[in-house]
Amino acid sequence: MSTSSDHSVGSARKTHDLSSLHEFSYASNDSGRTSCSSENLDEVEAEMKRLKEELKHTMDMYSTACKEALTAKQKAMELSRWRLEEEKRLQEARLSEEAALAVAQKERVKCRAAVEAAQAHQKIAEIEAQKRLNVEMKALKSSEEMRKAISTFNNFDNRYRRYTIEEIEAATDFFSESRKIGEGGYGPVYKCYLDHTQVAIKVLRPDAAQGRAQFQQEIEVLSCIRHPNMVLLLGACPEYGCLVYEYMANGSLEDCLFQRGNTPPMPWQIRFRVAAEIATGLLFLHQTKPEPLVHRDLKPANILLDHNYSSKISDVGLARLVPPSVADSVTQYRMTSTAGTFCYIDPEYQQTGMLGVKSDVYSLGILLLQLITGKSPMGLTYHVENSIETGTFSEMLDPSVPDWPMEEALKYAKLALQCAELRRKDRPDLGGVVLPELNQLRELADQSMPVTTSFSSSSPPHYSSASVSQDVISHTPPAHSVEECD
Repeated sequence: MSTSSDHSVGSARKTHDLSSLHEFSYASNDSGRTSCSSENLDEVEAEMKRLKEELKHTMDMYSTACKEALTAKQKAMELSRWRLEEEKRLQEARLSEEAALAVAQKERVKCRAAVEAAQAHQKIAEIEAQKRLNVEMKALKSSEEMRKAISTFNNFDNRYRRYTIEEIEAATDFFSESRKIGEGGYGPVYKCYLDHTQVAIKVLRPDAAQGRAQFQQEIEVLSCIRHPNMVLLLGACPEYGCLVYEYMANGSLEDCLFQRGNTPPMPWQIRFRVAAEIATGLLFLHQTKPEPLVHRDLKPANILLDHNYSSKISDVGLARLVPPSVADSVTQYRMTSTAGTFCYIDPEYQQTGMLGVKSDVYSLGILLLQLITGKSPMGLTYHVENSIETGTFSEMLDPSVPDWPMEEALKYAKLALQCAELRRKDRPDLGGVVLPELNQLRELADQSMPVTTSFSSSSPPHYSSASVSQDVISHTPPAHSVEECD
């Protein structure tokens, strides 16, 4: 660029010389032109040299830029490869972590299952240990109760006759099957003679461990009380678990109601009288001093009838003494467990364990309904209530009795339903309400009873296993004790 500028300046100068000085000669002109060409050539070479250097510098810079670009590209590729490797390692680490968490979760589940299994085995072992302890405690308690029973018998020999096992064996022909009249959970019952008196002997089986408490309880209760409507204990052989009772010729009320053993149907007069007698005997138990007695298992199978169809309450092995302070204040006493027979147990007693004299009133209500219907106790209160509401009460009465006095029978049924109320507070008082009304019905029955009647036992008395030897369950274990009804 500088060479072209110099060339222009030289040409302008040469034109100025030609126009102003015409006197120069051709020699001068030739010499000037030669000098100008030499200068231009030097300038061109210098410019070429400079351009070459600039080109070389540019090429060097381009080469450097290419190298830097290549290096940057290589670094970018390396960074990309490193990023991919890092992502791969991160993914592998994430998968490893998930696998480790899954294994840890499985181990936790296995550990929890192992702990639960260990706890279950420990609980089973504790239960088994408790069962063994309970069995041992029951055995010790039974032994102690038997010892106390023997001691009690020794102290109360004046209240009943004490028999030896030899006397019992001789009377029963060594417990002959031909003399057996019943069999139950307590043990067999034999009919025989002792002291020229017809008796029934109840024998406690050796394996009936639960019956020992009832054996002792029955001795303690019956040896201390006497009442026309309570079965009479004549004697006992405590060492061998034998109880000697007066013989009840017509068996149990249950046998008569369901006409077992070909027994004739009971007239309504007898049924009204039996109802009043049962209530009288029950009230006697509730009024015992110093502590009231609650029977806890009142039902037709535990009511025995003599040859005149006079009723007597038996099986008092489940009876409990209620402290007088409790009986006077709240008329109920909390028990640790319930006992009795299903369908006859007071619902409140069964649910709460609160025992009172009105627990027996509920059982009496069910029994009274069975007396006039001759039906099973299951759902009996509902059926009787429904029949009264629908006007079909006559259909509920026992059809084996043709001459029911409907007005009195209805009054009787309503009284029985009041006794069988679910809530204890809704039941009437036995001495103040129930017994007076039953005595009125009894008087009516006595007045209408024929002077001469053919109603008598036409066949040997039949004792069912329920009537003479109840499968009673001890009140001492913690579990509920309930006997199924038929």
